[in-house]
Amino acid sequence: MAYKIDPSKCIGCGTCAGMCPVGAISQGADGKYVIDSSKCISCGTCAAVCPMGAIAPDVQ
Repeated sequence: MAYKIDPSKCIGCGTCAGMCPVGAISQGADGKYVIDSSKCISCGTCAAVCPMGAIAPDVQ
């Protein structure tokens, strides 16, 4: 199970990307961050450090 960033809550600070141990998070053209689910190892680090609570498990 990968994680997903809610773009309506993301402020583009980049904290999540800086803490991701596998480099699964990158900044999109709109300045918001996105998680590459094929790289995500579901460790939860990004969700733990996001100051806006914008990251949660992607439960599709």
